[in-house]
Amino acid sequence: MAPALLKVAATRAPEGRRDFSALFMKITTTRRKFIKVSALAGGAVTLRALGERRLRASQTNGSTSAKAEKPMNILILGGTGFTGPFQVRYALARGHKVTVFNRGKSHPGELPEGVEQLIGDRNGQLDALRDRKWDVVIDNPTSVPVWVRDAAQILKGNVGRYVFISTISVYADNSKPNDESGALAKYEGADAMKETRDSLIASEFRLYGPLKALSEEEAEKWFPKKTLIIRPGLIVGPGDQTHRFTYWPVRVDRGGEVLAPGDPKDPVQFIDARDLAEWTIRMLENGETGIYNATGPATELGVGDMLGGMKTALNSDAKFTWVNAEFLEEQKVSPWSDMPVWVPPRGEEGGLSRTSVKRALEKGLTFRPLPETARDTLAWFKSQPADWQAKLKAGLTAEREAEVLAEWHKRAG
Repeated sequence: MAPALLKVAATRAPEGRRDFSALFMKITTTRRKFIKVSALAGGAVTLRALGERRLRASQTNGSTSAKAEKPMNILILGGTGFTGPFQVRYALARGHKVTVFNRGKSHPGELPEGVEQLIGDRNGQLDALRDRKWDVVIDNPTSVPVWVRDAAQILKGNVGRYVFISTISVYADNSKPNDESGALAKYEGADAMKETRDSLIASEFRLYGPLKALSEEEAEKWFPKKTLIIRPGLIVGPGDQTHRFTYWPVRVDRGGEVLAPGDPKDPVQFIDARDLAEWTIRMLENGETGIYNATGPATELGVGDMLGGMKTALNSDAKFTWVNAEFLEEQKVSPWSDMPVWVPPRGEEGGLSRTSVKRALEKGLTFRPLPETARDTLAWFKSQPADWQAKLKAGLTAEREAEVLAEWHKRAG
């Protein structure tokens, strides 16, 4: 990840120990770091209801939630954050046995019936993992390599495969599209094994990509030829408390004149948390190992088509005013944070939204339609308390958007 955007990166740790949402908003230009998200229940549309609805639908049409041929015993490190609950519920629907390991502080009592919960802490409290055997472990929250090492020392010999959820932020050069062979960011600190979540924060997440890359290396060291590494892009959908996608369906739904960034053809990439979770389970069912980028969609999507698709799906009267990147920079409107999802496709970050997912597509990665993701995300957002809805963590406030649009129109005469 280039230094200019690393300054703004929040952590992609959907199962992490802390909620970094507040920190994310203090850091002002971000790309490709994913902060802890919670699978909140309650309201008109909950994540649990959405998950059950999706599973019922796929069972009805005979698709991927049919029972797996060989049920497995799966350990999920985390399991109560953003993607974790979708992994849990999909695995159960496929007939697998699921154990989660976490601190028990996020949404206690909300695990589905039949899920075993082990209480512990990745910072040295791992005794609950001892003397147990699982077919596979999914490591969701790790962002520092010591977490992999410590867990692996206990799990080695007791699990068949190790699935490490990484990030496309591991790549060193983002000026052009990366495939899985791209050079990785290098750690230049004193001792990577002494890095902690707190030191990661103190670095303003400049260490995030390098430490994730070393975490991948650590997983492969302890589980040679038994490691599956998945590198997601921006994870979106119901439960996205970072609002780095949620902003757009919320804003489009509000209607009126909408400030739209760059050129409508500028590419954007993201993946619905449910698609990522379900594909991860299918990959481990198939015994896959190796490294795979996991973002979407399957073919290049312009930001104009993304916003237009949301407008149609939400029956909105939104009117998009396209403002070029140079003017946005002049107005200190930042890509990715003020204008979520979007980054100008040029310069040292020009390849970020063209990451290759060819290998994942060949292994069955699929994507639900954008309208479904947009509608479900908006429904989830509207099910939350009003005061929470009033505090979007990404995007422009209505007042700031109006100011920028007014200046744009003034310049245009």
